[in-house]
Amino acid sequence: MQLRNKQDFWSGVMFILLGLGFAWKATSYSMGTAARMGPGYFPHWLGILMAILGVVILLTSIRKKAEETEIDRFDFKILAIIISSIVIFGLALRPLGLIISLFLLVMISSQASHEHSWKVSFLNSMFLILLCWLSFVKGLGLVFPIWPSFLGLN
Repeated sequence: MQLRNKQDFWSGVMFILLGLGFAWKATSYSMGTAARMGPGYFPHWLGILMAILGVVILLTSIRKKAEETEIDRFDFKILAIIISSIVIFGLALRPLGLIISLFLLVMISSQASHEHSWKVSFLNSMFLILLCWLSFVKGLGLVFPIWPSFLGLN
């Protein structure tokens, strides 16, 4: 066995471990049946499917026809940017509302890309704001502050 595609190999390992971890943790909830699903049913089977996908990805990485790739050095700066954008979103959601918080999330996290473009980041943020507003606020009826609370528009 020769490991040709290291990116796919380690992605497969990650999918397997995460999938099995979610499937195992979901067993602590009531499973139910396919006709009457409990809270653990969907995450359990989603974890199993994720692990199966990981096995498929891992096996394709060791085929003779697999593209040969290497893994770059891990960049902790990118990880810090992404995690900080999520933390800022969580802290800003209540006082600044969904629209400004999502805008900040996309604009900050897009700084982690090596191919960053302000125009693309702006368009992505507008699309995500519209999608989240339609999905969560209008579609599901969830109560989120849309605008900053000090404006009184909610």
